[in-house]
Amino acid sequence: MSYHSKDAVLSGESGSAEQGAAKAPRLLDQVRARCRLKHYSIRTERVYLYWIRRFIVENGKRHPRDMGAVEVEAFLSRLATRDDVAASTQNQALSALLFLYRQVLDIELPWMDSVVRAKRPQRVPVVLSREEVDRMLALLDGQLWLMAALLYGTGMRVMECVRLRVKDVDFGRLEICVRNGKGNKDRRVPLPRRLHDRLHDQVERVRVLHDQDLLAGRGQVFLPHALGRKYPSAGREFGWQYVFPATRISRDPRSGEPRRHHVDESSLQRAVKKARAAAGIDKPATCHTLRHSFATHLLEAGHDIRTVQELLGHKDLATTQVYTHVLGRGAGGVLSPLDR
Repeated sequence: MSYHSKDAVLSGESGSAEQGAAKAPRLLDQVRARCRLKHYSIRTERVYLYWIRRFIVENGKRHPRDMGAVEVEAFLSRLATRDDVAASTQNQALSALLFLYRQVLDIELPWMDSVVRAKRPQRVPVVLSREEVDRMLALLDGQLWLMAALLYGTGMRVMECVRLRVKDVDFGRLEICVRNGKGNKDRRVPLPRRLHDRLHDQVERVRVLHDQDLLAGRGQVFLPHALGRKYPSAGREFGWQYVFPATRISRDPRSGEPRRHHVDESSLQRAVKKARAAAGIDKPATCHTLRHSFATHLLEAGHDIRTVQELLGHKDLATTQVYTHVLGRGAGGVLSPLDR
């Protein structure tokens, strides 16, 4: 593929205009198409596009076909040595570039042994006590309280909470089905009895809002994968609506269709941060800390670690075992000789 300028790498311009040849698909458009073919989330798609674009720009806008393992190794090493990024960030960039070469360009890169790896710190999770959780939740109200309480009461991740659909809440069995969690896995978590009535009221408010949208000729919601094509009317069914919908209609970033999306997770994150500070909690607690606290408090109550692993959706038991370090069974559970 020939390019007439550096910018053509990102724009995808090729061939001779005089000959009337069709323009080749832009590289980044090819990446988008491949991500969607693989059913990657919109977030993963955007992250991959960011790293691929940055890789190309930092290499003088050369086409990736003209580069290879040497340039990839140098780019990843600079992230660790010059930019001092976290190990997870470096791995994210590596995943994006491997996707570009293997899935889009169909080029197999040799394994890169000379990459300077960012150090992955070994840290125990931040966990709140039950009293601290109560203090923080007491400073929230309405929908934000309900969402934060669900994070602590079910162990869901923040995006699993905001993406919750009406059809996945089983009030009769007191269960919530978490769909497409990390690793594209489904799992079931308990619906706390204390939240039963509040969550039921929330669902009824969504029903009223959805009826209003239908009367206005809207009511369509995003459906995963190809369900929208297979079942064209399913997107207007009440069961597919989000339990925590956005207040306004917005345009789908892929299809451009006007839809009611779920609430932006940043509103909950800001509210939790503000409540933590107002509660006088000095720990760097976030929404994810409520998930950590859920797991730790279950283990403290004597629940089996494999049950907790299943509720959290962890693939490896070793990931769940990190919570045993904050149970007082490690250093905190040892009686110092000075206290004897």
